[in-house]
Amino acid sequence: MSLVTLPAQADILHPGVVSENPVDYTPHVLDGTVNAITVVGDTAIVGGEFTQIQEAAAGSPVIDRKNLFAFDLVTGKVDTGFTPAVDDIVRALAPGENGTVYVGGHFKTVNGTVMKRLARLNLADGTADPTFNRVEINWGRLTTMTRRGAHLYIGGSLDTITDPVTGTARKALARLDAETGAVDPAFDISVSEPRAGELTVKNLAVNPADTKLVISGTFTKVNGQSRSQIAMVDLGAAPQLSSWATEKFTPTCSTSYDTYMRGMDFSPDGAYFVVTTTGGGGYGVSALCMSASRWETDRTGPGQQPTWVNYTGGDTLLSVSVTGAAIYVGGHQRWMDNPRGNGYAGPGAVERTGIAAIHPDTGKSADINWNPTRTRGVGVEALVATPDGLLVGSDTEELGHEYHARLGKFPLN
Repeated sequence: MSLVTLPAQADILHPGVVSENPVDYTPHVLDGTVNAITVVGDTAIVGGEFTQIQEAAAGSPVIDRKNLFAFDLVTGKVDTGFTPAVDDIVRALAPGENGTVYVGGHFKTVNGTVMKRLARLNLADGTADPTFNRVEINWGRLTTMTRRGAHLYIGGSLDTITDPVTGTARKALARLDAETGAVDPAFDISVSEPRAGELTVKNLAVNPADTKLVISGTFTKVNGQSRSQIAMVDLGAAPQLSSWATEKFTPTCSTSYDTYMRGMDFSPDGAYFVVTTTGGGGYGVSALCMSASRWETDRTGPGQQPTWVNYTGGDTLLSVSVTGAAIYVGGHQRWMDNPRGNGYAGPGAVERTGIAAIHPDTGKSADINWNPTRTRGVGVEALVATPDGLLVGSDTEELGHEYHARLGKFPLN
């Protein structure tokens, strides 16, 4: 297998829309949920909450793999050398250099060694890279992670993120040295005052140029300034909170959710980013509940408005991948283009069961003739673009009208 690092998810530019027919060779995940996928060369790494997998060929034996495994992106063969023992849920993955992968989640040990919430593993044999040792996470869950060159951005309900050498400490959000794990003292962006529940950075996205960071979560303030569930950070040598701000995520959708923010992804050129949400009760066009919305990156100042909003009509969107040709969204939605429906198809709604594509300019799914469908379940937790297609990770077994248990890939047409 080739272990040359590919660009991060947001860098992948597709010339067209992927096929509605998934490839036949991806492995099956036989229980639980796939939460995260990343790619290093022609190796795909899959993380989540599961215990068994199986190759696609008929009669293939069941393979025990707890929460993490790798497979060849070209053949679908499971990597028999990559067998790390991770004792709890994997929530986030990011590609590393020199045949490594960053793994984040709820775990406390890797291969029997205490390694809380974050590790860098060698793909050759699943061992932990001992040079990545300058970060200690005391408590909480790592839920989101992105690598950009020399920087690794992490977020979650992380109580204390500490550099044991310098003593530099952060909470919920940090930028690390991608090689050593050292906490970057120049990145001092502090989230606070959760609207409900734990202080959590639910998701983060960094543009390809590593100049803009967008974070979402339970917070209502960032560096002491009002930022309800979403904020933008200007990166560089001395990162600082951007003047970009919006009140569109201030309304309450449902008291069942500490935050209704879900997926985020930048376009391949970094010109815009897309946010997906859940919401429950309280759905309506006055709030951005259960929707996908496009936001322009170069805007500054308060009162920002989305370029467009696409409502599902009452169903959650969990994930998003922007490829230039399309914006793919996954959840347990029944429809898209449905601003006047609430549990039913309103005027103009189009059926898009569990997965959909949105036209980047118009914001309409009707403008892209792509409707493979999937069994809805809780929804698609992972959408990851590759140079030749789109990887999908979920909790159900049917994708594109075929059996693809919790994992599949749509190739480029």
